[in-house]
Amino acid sequence: MLNPNWLGRLAAYHPNRPALWFRNTWLTYGELYLRARRAAGALRALGVAKGDRVGLIAWNHPAYLDLLFAGPLLGHILTPFNHRLSLPELKALHAYTEPKVLFYGEGFQEVAQALDPKALPLEALLKGEEAPEEVRVDLEDPALLLFTGGTTGLPKGALLPYRQLLVNALETAFAWGLSREDRYILATPMFHAALNALATPLLYLGGQVVVEERFRPEEYLELVRLHRPTLLFLVPTMYQMLLEAQAFAETDLSSVRFAISGGAPCPAPVREAFRERGVRFKQGYGLTECGVNCFTFELEEAERYPESVGRPMPHLWARLLREDGKEAGVGEAGELWLSGGVVMKGYFRRPEENEKVFVWDGERLWLRTGDLAYRDEGGRFYIVGRRKEMFISGGENVYPVEVERVLYDHPAVKEAAVVGVPDPRWGEVGAAFVVLREPVPAEALRAFLKARLAGYKVPKHLIFLEELPKTGPGKVQKEVLKRLWEERYGQA
Repeated sequence: MLNPNWLGRLAAYHPNRPALWFRNTWLTYGELYLRARRAAGALRALGVAKGDRVGLIAWNHPAYLDLLFAGPLLGHILTPFNHRLSLPELKALHAYTEPKVLFYGEGFQEVAQALDPKALPLEALLKGEEAPEEVRVDLEDPALLLFTGGTTGLPKGALLPYRQLLVNALETAFAWGLSREDRYILATPMFHAALNALATPLLYLGGQVVVEERFRPEEYLELVRLHRPTLLFLVPTMYQMLLEAQAFAETDLSSVRFAISGGAPCPAPVREAFRERGVRFKQGYGLTECGVNCFTFELEEAERYPESVGRPMPHLWARLLREDGKEAGVGEAGELWLSGGVVMKGYFRRPEENEKVFVWDGERLWLRTGDLAYRDEGGRFYIVGRRKEMFISGGENVYPVEVERVLYDHPAVKEAAVVGVPDPRWGEVGAAFVVLREPVPAEALRAFLKARLAGYKVPKHLIFLEELPKTGPGKVQKEVLKRLWEERYGQA
């Protein structure tokens, strides 16, 4: 039986070992666990009981981990909110999840108290008496309620049980070859699934996590200089911003064993720029509902197959299903289904959604990810995009990710996103929304694509923007782009 309160054991094993750095201060494992006990005591004094949601809205802060690690002591469910959402969106999510109490970080008092007039500052968490005893928590009890990316509407709350957190930590540590000597800068927002990408696996091992409050490229590179991380985990946009930072060329990256890109496929030019600096790169894949780390790859093989996410984790099962329900063959795209200990418990208060995404085949419970992927002869998986993003042009399937990869190969392209839009002749055609580094004529870019793609894959429409709309986790909001097309360009 796995122990949900593993931080307590680590605090006993090496109480004085540095665990977490924040604002120029190291917290040891003993101090981190003391904070968790005080947080549990503070919550208990506020009337929080097992199963209650505890809301949090803040920049990256140790409080996320205080509340997470207090969970096994009290049984509450940490529910962090995306601070990038508008107040009406936050109000909808607050009403949906009904937190017993809401905590806010610096700069969020006004919005937090608009959600809950009794919202409390983070400092109140550490004023409690240490929790005197643990509430019995089972591995299937929910620890976290994380919101999905919300690219198509109001985000759903994925309930992640202690089983998921522990299996993800163990699988990641083993399959990615992590150790207690590893160090990582946590700069992705802690309100989403990336919280579990490396932070919890490393802390499980006794490693070290450096928390950057808000991602700023120059500050991040300074943290690299100061802390010499062995691992990098960022989304593609953040890697791109590092490349553009003035200090990038002078920053010593020799301590980095490897870098992982999450959230979306990382463009080849970005990966190559890091490789030129000696950083070995591999693509990650995960989703809020599963993982968050689902695949693994030896570095040497990852470099030979840079577009692949690798093979499933040792205790994760994956299959690819065609539209007709049959297994997809080698090289054939199908919807990715996953099964194993890292799959969520379900969507909070969304029984109709649970019926759509979970399938019992008589042997395993499968999660339908909604992502399309294919497998090569060596069993390596390649993600080709969301099932709902694929469009049919003149009877041919077009996968936007494939087109986007080619767009990124053009030196003038900084960002790109492709969506299918209606066309009277072909049914649907591609519309490419592009952010440029430097000016390039549309016809030159179209000629570049025609030389590298089948004609039906080349976007009929090229739209140049200053920036692409993104969610908090850094994913492009393609539904927003579709609406933009309809409103501004649909009649063109």
